[in-house]
Amino acid sequence: MVEIVDAKNIVLEWVFGSREGDIAGKMGQILVLIKLFFLVPLLFGKKPEERFKFEEIKDDLEGGSEAFPLVLVQIPIANEVEVYKLSIGATCNFSWPTDRLIIQVLDDSSDQTTKDLIEKECNKWANEGINIRYQSRGTREGYKAGALKHGMDQDYVEQCEYVALFDVDFQPEPDFLRRAIPFLIHNPKLALVQTRWRFSNADACLLTRLQEISLDFHFKFEQEVGSSGYGFFGFNGSGGIWRINAMYDAGGWDWRTTAEDMDLSVRAALKGWEFLYLGNIQVKSELPSSVKAHRSQQHRWFCAPANLFRITLVQIAINKKVSLKKKLYMILSFFFVRKIVGHVFVFLFYFVVLPLTILFPEVVLRKDGAIVAPCLITALNTLIGTPRSLYLILHWTLFETAMSFRRTKAIFVGLFRAKSVNEWIVTEKLGDSLNNKTNIESTAPKHHGVLQAKALKDRILLPELGIAVFLLACGCYGFFYGKEYYYYVYMLLQIIFVTLVGFSCFGLKNM
Repeated sequence: MVEIVDAKNIVLEWVFGSREGDIAGKMGQILVLIKLFFLVPLLFGKKPEERFKFEEIKDDLEGGSEAFPLVLVQIPIANEVEVYKLSIGATCNFSWPTDRLIIQVLDDSSDQTTKDLIEKECNKWANEGINIRYQSRGTREGYKAGALKHGMDQDYVEQCEYVALFDVDFQPEPDFLRRAIPFLIHNPKLALVQTRWRFSNADACLLTRLQEISLDFHFKFEQEVGSSGYGFFGFNGSGGIWRINAMYDAGGWDWRTTAEDMDLSVRAALKGWEFLYLGNIQVKSELPSSVKAHRSQQHRWFCAPANLFRITLVQIAINKKVSLKKKLYMILSFFFVRKIVGHVFVFLFYFVVLPLTILFPEVVLRKDGAIVAPCLITALNTLIGTPRSLYLILHWTLFETAMSFRRTKAIFVGLFRAKSVNEWIVTEKLGDSLNNKTNIESTAPKHHGVLQAKALKDRILLPELGIAVFLLACGCYGFFYGKEYYYYVYMLLQIIFVTLVGFSCFGLKNM
């Protein structure tokens, strides 16, 4: 309790200047925060091989493949013609006995040409001896969760013990199953093994570099700490393996929210199951490379967890199978702070409170803390998570602040079940666009003029531009009539980033 109180005091001192202290002293205090919440669990937590039993599955020339459990691989697809070959090809090359593997391609595409291409790809691998099944249900009810549930309802799935899930742009290595499955075999309380995402297009543009920093932080800190300290974290929806009995015990796939992966994780945790994160197993995937695609993904990633928190709060609080420590972690840290309060605070503090203090000089806030503290924390996180992007600290801080409006809006939509609470837009991907150029052109609409007008409209984000104008007005007033001129340099940079987001200037293109 003493450590928590100290951490709270450090934050209050930085922001409101409740005590005297120089910048060096404040930096030292921020280092204490990092140590308390991240470095201690990371450095002193045991490695997965030390906490869980692991024995490699050995090939038996005489006994055949009997030592290998039957594994189902699910690949959900919905009109993703640019990347449909990636996960199919990668999973068909698993170094796992072919008679102990079933690959299930779940195609929810609405375009018949796309469906034909995907089915043709499946038939090609089937002719090479791979046990691959093409499933198309003719509806998008329940979106991804509906497709996965439809796949699990097939008769041949009853023989399987585990199910590995990969979004269509994921490319697991051939030894993926051999490295991950033994943890589930030898540890019956484990329901889920989640692996780390890596990004094939991280160097495509500034937008993807900034996303890489965010997601590396998520995996290196949030998933690692949740796994090593509490045995719980949210399933990422791809690059993971579930014990099928645990899925059934938790109630299976449900589409009451579009965070179906997190929903299943919470229900399984409340049944007493444990989860394991394996950061040393990495799977390539693709990051959104346009502001439009990133924006729609962020809406789903923040709206759905807020909605899920509203649904499950009481269930978590009254659950008797989970320890008080884990329940507090799930409610306060996993949901309340990381999914809701943290992002709402960033928006309100940097876009409302700080600008308004310029108009009311009698309100005193420590603006050095508002600038230095987040940059310092980002520097430390980046140094551990993505050291190659250390020089992008300021860019990342400004971009994350600029995106806080969209995230805050999504959070309130989820909390109050507004109109777009269950909106699902498939994140558009580029994939191997050059090689698939013919396929893309064959499925593209022909009304180019209408598309160009719509694309231009999608590029202009009026709320962000309105925020930029508000910040500019407050900044000009403060510059001419206030003090602390150094702060307005940072404020000008923030205005520039919000404006760039408002005109969708980040990314390769606006798809």
